[in-house]
Amino acid sequence: MWIADLRRYYHEGTLDPERIEQAEKLGMIWSEFDAAFEEGLAAAAAWAADHHIGLAAPTDAMHADYPVGKFLSNQRAAARRADVLTHHQAEGTTAPDSSTTPLTDRRRQALDDIDPGWCPPWPIDWQRHFRLAWHHRQSGGTLSAKAGELVVDGADIGKWLAAQSRAFSKLTVTQQWMLTGMLGFTPAPAPRKLSRAEQRELNLAAARQFHAREGHLDVPRNHREPVNGTGVGLGAWINNVRARQASQPDEVKDTLTALGMRWA
Repeated sequence: MWIADLRRYYHEGTLDPERIEQAEKLGMIWSEFDAAFEEGLAAAAAWAADHHIGLAAPTDAMHADYPVGKFLSNQRAAARRADVLTHHQAEGTTAPDSSTTPLTDRRRQALDDIDPGWCPPWPIDWQRHFRLAWHHRQSGGTLSAKAGELVVDGADIGKWLAAQSRAFSKLTVTQQWMLTGMLGFTPAPAPRKLSRAEQRELNLAAARQFHAREGHLDVPRNHREPVNGTGVGLGAWINNVRARQASQPDEVKDTLTALGMRWA
């Protein structure tokens, strides 16, 4: 209550200058808005010191009783809002309305001082997985791109790396370099696209396999049949063939009929 009164008198301009000086020597923060940020900043710095991934905290991360993950998420939203405003100012256009208060340069710098990569242009979950993998590698560990083989702090790094391999071409140039240049990760080559004839043979192989196991071709629409390590969307294909029976090659119709296909 005493601190709240000091702040009120300070903003009213009635607080004695000597008392202002004494309070500031103790580290007084006159704005409650600034005080809340400083509390979050201190919790974020402490969380970063206890971990090895900077400020790439999950949104549910806590430091003691403080929701540091939520605090950082809010600051990233404020930073993006500031970037949007800067862009529109440069273009001479009007930014869309938002309830988010833009992050000030001073606050951005305070977070940058703890972790320059605290607000990446990609999802923070990607950043967290990368840093966990990087720290594991720096500690002498090896990487695996198989789900369940490498779990660090509850994060399945193997599953994440497998996903990066599949989506490598869609990542930014910087993300690609972080994976290859920093982690030494080599993505698997993109699978060759099957020709129409090859895809037809794969679908028929899936139909034969399903029939041999189940004894019928009443395939659920969302069923995927594993054939030689490839998940074939057999249910959707069967429905599509049935709906377009007249345009199907004789090979397809004859094979499916022999397997008991219900055409109507």
